[in-house]
Amino acid sequence: VEAEKRLGEELELIDRLGLAGYFLTVWDIVEYARKNGIPAQGRGSAASSIVTYLLGITRVDPVRHKLFAGRFLNDEMSAIPDIDIDIASDREDQREKLIQYIYRKYGADHAAMVCNVITYRARNAARDVGKAMGFPPHLVDRVARSLETRSAAKIDRDLSKYREFEQHVGSKSWQEFLGLCRDISEFPRHLGIHVGGMLISTTPLTDIVPVERATMAGRVVCQWDKDDVGDAGLIKIDLLGLRMLSLIEEAVRLVRQNGNGDFDLEGIPLDDREVFDMLCSGDTMGVFQVESRAQQATLPRSRPVCFEDLVAEVAIIRPGPIQGNAVHPYLKRRQGKEEVTYLHPSLEPVLEETLGVIIYQEQVIQTAIAIAGFSAGEADSLRRAMSRKRSAEAMARLEQRFLEGAAKNGVDRQTAALAFEKIAGFAQFGFCKSHAAALAETTYRSAWLKVHYPAEYYCALLNCQPMGFYSPEVIVNYARRSGVEILPVDINLSRARCTLEEGRIRLGFRYVKEVGEKAWAKIEEGRRRGPFTSLKDFCRRTGLDRKATENLTMIGAFDFLGRPRRRLLWELGLLSYFSPDMLELSFPEYQIPLPEMGLDELIAADYRVQELSTSHHPMELFRESASRKGTITSSKVSSVESGARVRIAGCVVCRQAPMTANGCVFLTIEDEHGLANIILRPKIYERYRRVARTEPIVLVEGTLQKKEGVVNIIADRLAPLERDSRKQPASPPPSPRSRNFA
Repeated sequence: VEAEKRLGEELELIDRLGLAGYFLTVWDIVEYARKNGIPAQGRGSAASSIVTYLLGITRVDPVRHKLFAGRFLNDEMSAIPDIDIDIASDREDQREKLIQYIYRKYGADHAAMVCNVITYRARNAARDVGKAMGFPPHLVDRVARSLETRSAAKIDRDLSKYREFEQHVGSKSWQEFLGLCRDISEFPRHLGIHVGGMLISTTPLTDIVPVERATMAGRVVCQWDKDDVGDAGLIKIDLLGLRMLSLIEEAVRLVRQNGNGDFDLEGIPLDDREVFDMLCSGDTMGVFQVESRAQQATLPRSRPVCFEDLVAEVAIIRPGPIQGNAVHPYLKRRQGKEEVTYLHPSLEPVLEETLGVIIYQEQVIQTAIAIAGFSAGEADSLRRAMSRKRSAEAMARLEQRFLEGAAKNGVDRQTAALAFEKIAGFAQFGFCKSHAAALAETTYRSAWLKVHYPAEYYCALLNCQPMGFYSPEVIVNYARRSGVEILPVDINLSRARCTLEEGRIRLGFRYVKEVGEKAWAKIEEGRRRGPFTSLKDFCRRTGLDRKATENLTMIGAFDFLGRPRRRLLWELGLLSYFSPDMLELSFPEYQIPLPEMGLDELIAADYRVQELSTSHHPMELFRESASRKGTITSSKVSSVESGARVRIAGCVVCRQAPMTANGCVFLTIEDEHGLANIILRPKIYERYRRVARTEPIVLVEGTLQKKEGVVNIIADRLAPLERDSRKQPASPPPSPRSRNFA
């Protein structure tokens, strides 16, 4: 009954607002994707609509999950409703196929990508001004890499913290450099293409907006940004690349190839106990939307036990709920440590599912309706004001209207002001529940595959890089610790992408430097005549260039020959390249005694050529030195009491300095046994800034904190970790990659 009622209301609104053509246009795009095997799904506020669900645009049942449709469709809409479409974006550039379909169907005169106006921020201002002033390239690079602020007006504040720039401070050119950076802060630098926004119009776009040809062939760009387009009432459809859809598609394909040919992800239950146990433990590396440091710290405290809990988890670690002071009350109420209360009795129906705190954008709209008597259209105007760059000004204009409406509803001014303050927190960014639900479904699917088909999942994850918070080397190490064996590149067994061999993952050529698509094709062509039997045979059949062949040799791709790598490198140096139709001549083999490559050389070669190792960890080279300094390994951390002083060492694999963390910086370090989370409070970070930002392998000393299932080390000392000078490696030690996030 409710579904029929809501469907009737939506259809009546769509007819009255003249939106039928828009919905059918979006349906046509999704249908084209479906017919052509391109994974695509709608998300955002559109997931609250029964019409989009029945058309197959979205996958989340809006009635079952109690999604509020007023965020998407209402009587007073002043703009076209947003329907965002996520598209698998890894293999064969599937998103571009969809974009080109739209250009073909509607013509370049009626379709265009929306632009982004790129303005000067700190790093691009420093690079452009430094280059224009003729500063040495190495100095410009050091300056840019040292900046943490995003504002070009605050470059001098950041650089004043580094001694290496003190020698320049007094010079006139340095002061001019800083002054010019301040002057151009937030100035337009160039136009870019929006990540997915596309205009479609029945009227030629040249009659409405300024357009230009993009540098990419076959694309036209509108010179207005998304806000301008929305204000003009033009139809914009967001086609957003989402690698996780590619990952899930590939993982399912691998499952089917490995003995489960009838596997269908659509039929999996949404209440799998093993999945929620994994989520509650925070063991979420590689899981969509919940693998961040903040999510891993929140999950053991929120302990989701059903899909609705997962929707809230996806939505809560966002700047909006954080600024709105929703996170800690929600977690305490989940744990029974705080009573569930409501700011006003009228808000209980609105906030009951989230224990009295605002987590979703729909709740902002419903709060404005309940407290201030806003209409659905006015409340949505408030919501849209929060998503604009001019949100602060727009919110100020709406505040008075909110307070006046609350007074008419009999709500006292103090309560109304507090309600508006909580709403204003979402001006930074918050999810609507329908959007969170659409993402949570993808989160659940990725978690389910990781739990039940880990080898297939990690294989697909490695093939869909770059994505997520962790680099491939961390994923490889994690998979190995989880019991999934990672096999090295083999010239006869590897393919371009990673593959599965009896439950083990074979690393693909895509991870070997200098071995790109052309090289893959040459290797595949040469292999058609059977396995390669020698280094000479490989060179003769493929004609691969020497650097690529050398890299393959260094990482053990020819180890099946049973000859030491150093010996093979020597033989490669003696080989002359020739075409397959030339007469092969024999040369005497020079028996030069060559030592085996040591562990340090093997690891260094792996990291230099493929930036990871399938069998060793860089900390193996530093373990003896770290042990002499009294460190423990990550595997021992769980057995140490909370509050104890500890020392630990590892490779920095992730650095984060979120704006909502009040100046705290978070490091994730990895040793041979696992990961450890480090918190640097503002004063400690200032003291050890250079080490925290630039050193690849660090020694950390601090206090162990165990709280509600979450383990951190609160650092008070940070230092680079060096090897014993008596045991320096023949090759430089590897520098693991870290992913840095603001």
